[in-house]
Amino acid sequence: MTERKPPDLTFESWIDKQVREATERGEFDNLRGAGRPIPGAGTSVDENWWLRGYLRREGVRADGMLPESLVLRRDVERIQETVADLDAERQVRAAVAELNERVVHYLRVPTSPHVPVGPVDADAVVTRWRADRTLASGTPAPVAPRRVQETVPAPTRRWWQRFRR
Repeated sequence: MTERKPPDLTFESWIDKQVREATERGEFDNLRGAGRPIPGAGTSVDENWWLRGYLRREGVRADGMLPESLVLRRDVERIQETVADLDAERQVRAAVAELNERVVHYLRVPTSPHVPVGPVDADAVVTRWRADRTLASGTPAPVAPRRVQETVPAPTRRWWQRFRR
């Protein structure tokens, strides 16, 4: 237990005396971090410094704290980077299908903040994935057979039919 402050001394002089005596005894020698600058000294104060430090110490990504809508929006924007390392078209389509399933689940029960996000076109992702692989390897990618689409003319409507429900 520490000794009590004598009534005739001020707190400042009593604390200074204790620090000086501890320094003379060598109690502050070989402390961890001695001789190094204090982390964060001279920077602006961040309200969430403790949270950032905890996430860094524990190795947790901050993505887990984002709302689902923002995570989905980011995943939709980064889908090409996600599928770039995959080897087969089947795997690319499976990754896009999994992302689209998450998007549809969010759209059925949206949570705030409301961020516009929609399903990804799997054919467009596969086409770009093939093009990227062709550029990377320098060899032409096998071309999938094209489907012949029948063009059906749109039914003509009279001007007065547009007003009917």
